[in-house]
Amino acid sequence: MPRLKTLVRTALLAIVGLWLCAALSLVAMRWIDPPTTAVQVERHVQAILHGTPYQKRYAFVPISQISPNFQHAVISAEDARFYMHHGFDWHAIQLAAQEDMEGGRMRGGSTLTQQLVKNLFFGTNRSFLRKGAEFTLVPVAELVLGKRRILELYLNVVEWGPGVYGAEAACRYHDKISARAIGRQQAAQLAAILPAPLKRKPERMAHYSAVILKRMHQVGW
Repeated sequence: MPRLKTLVRTALLAIVGLWLCAALSLVAMRWIDPPTTAVQVERHVQAILHGTPYQKRYAFVPISQISPNFQHAVISAEDARFYMHHGFDWHAIQLAAQEDMEGGRMRGGSTLTQQLVKNLFFGTNRSFLRKGAEFTLVPVAELVLGKRRILELYLNVVEWGPGVYGAEAACRYHDKISARAIGRQQAAQLAAILPAPLKRKPERMAHYSAVILKRMHQVGW
């Protein structure tokens, strides 16, 4: 029993230590751009294990160098209530749970803040432990970063294709243009692939990109 208690205490201390490291990293990211993320490391490791080529495209740019078209398209596609919630969109979560219970198509209820925390620290794997840690870190991100920096970080780290991370790399890779110069239609097509960036192609997302453009128009963007 004493040995078991020691192991439990050690495990709890390790969990608390890791959480503190993540929280302090979020504080630092108010000023420092992340050199890499958990998702980027995960993809690199997967490529090594499977013996497949891997080329990382990742260029962090200030939000001032990302077209408002791009910013608005991503918010419209992924988190329409981004400026209205404090990290969790309980309305979207309720709708997602209701559709799941009714046997309908599952929809995501994650906000941009939740997705940012997941990208930075947890990768793509799902577990209750990861969800619990994410749940406690999201308020920290909202408190110390603020909406503008959260959006800037998210746009710069999210996956947009095989080895493609961030708005600048995505625009260069898919459209041969800078994130500063991208137009509304191109931005909507890129935003449309975010739920499955390794499977979807912007040129095949005409239907969903039209929905995104409609949402943008409805809020005056």
